[in-house]
Amino acid sequence: MSAKILFVDDEQSLEYLISQTFRKNIRMERWQLFFARNGVEALEKLKEHPDMDIVLTDINMPEMDGLTLLFRINQIDLPIKTIVISAYGDMRNIRNAMNLGAFDFLTKPIDLEDLKITINKTLRDLQHLKENQRLRESEARAREQAQYLQQGLQELKKTQAQLIQTAKMSSLGQLVAGIAHEINNPANFIYGNISHVSDYIQNLLHLLNLYQQHYNPPSSEIQSEIEAIDLDFLITDLSQILASMRCGVDRIHKIVLSLRNFSRLDEANIKAVDIHEGIKSSLLILQNRLQATIARPEIQVIEEYSNLPLVECYAGELNQVFINIISNAIDTLNEYNKQRSLDDFLARPLTITIRTFMLEENSRVVIKIRDNGPGMTADVKDRIFEPFFTTKPVGEGTGLGLYISYQIIVEKHRGELKCFSEVGEGAEFWIEIPIKKIKV
Repeated sequence: MSAKILFVDDEQSLEYLISQTFRKNIRMERWQLFFARNGVEALEKLKEHPDMDIVLTDINMPEMDGLTLLFRINQIDLPIKTIVISAYGDMRNIRNAMNLGAFDFLTKPIDLEDLKITINKTLRDLQHLKENQRLRESEARAREQAQYLQQGLQELKKTQAQLIQTAKMSSLGQLVAGIAHEINNPANFIYGNISHVSDYIQNLLHLLNLYQQHYNPPSSEIQSEIEAIDLDFLITDLSQILASMRCGVDRIHKIVLSLRNFSRLDEANIKAVDIHEGIKSSLLILQNRLQATIARPEIQVIEEYSNLPLVECYAGELNQVFINIISNAIDTLNEYNKQRSLDDFLARPLTITIRTFMLEENSRVVIKIRDNGPGMTADVKDRIFEPFFTTKPVGEGTGLGLYISYQIIVEKHRGELKCFSEVGEGAEFWIEIPIKKIKV
């Protein structure tokens, strides 16, 4: 591509002289030469050719002088190299021109060889600038592309995590619902018949009492059997056994209800629910992990519930958040327990505290889940909601639990999920959601 060069001078003979001097460059299309008689004409030329490379301008011209032209070129911010031409003794104006951004200067009368050298030097510098500009633009495009790829990777991770979580939630919900259904059938059979069994036994005991009244003393054989089976104890204990059976069936019934409440397969949409039921159902699912083991004593759960209204939420997914956070707390306390002595156990029992309350404006509820474990470092705390980030050994954690919990609370419920933790001070998760579904 040929270089575009504009000569601005009020001397009429300059155009012919320049054109003849550089006719070879013009003929070989290395240069395109343009001419203007003053600054006004020069600005018009620049409007017609905004891709002009060099402007060589005299300083002293009618209508608009060279210094004013330089000032106007700076205002329109064109990527042009400027060279000023003036009389040898006019160094003050030359200095002013350089302050206005002129790249170089020539003195009159113009030495044509010096002019050629100056133009070539200016074009080389301009070429370097253009190459640097192209390089910067290329780097900017590369950074933009890298950023785009990074965003794509994050979206891919997010989608992958959501697919995994959806599969987990579906499998877990179906499993829990299936177990609840299978337990419910025999439990209902026992529950429905235990009252009849109780009535039948009372009738038989009444009949036995009549026999004792009307056939007393009994025969020696019957008396021996009464003593052998310890009839008095049997009668007393039988009613207690029935009461225990009824209590056990009631417990099974409550477990089934909790399992159904946890799975909530029929509640994929927003529904007003009792948050505390979801927390209790989650604790029931994790009950076996809270109990004492050979390696550690029982993890105590302290429940401090306020009087909350029904909350419009995705109940099944919110229960999964409770499961994820409480399960992580249990894992943390189990690991923390390995570092402690018996005296530590007694002085500071392992605890998980769950507290609920409403914020002052009564439009949002808060669920705080806190453990008294070892706490987190600042680096870990800053990354816990990243997808696939985990501090657990390979094979023991996917790094999705807290990430999915964050999506459920923040994106799906328009709430907040925050973590407060310091090393040695345990960890607390703050779950905050609106009571009424926020329309988006």
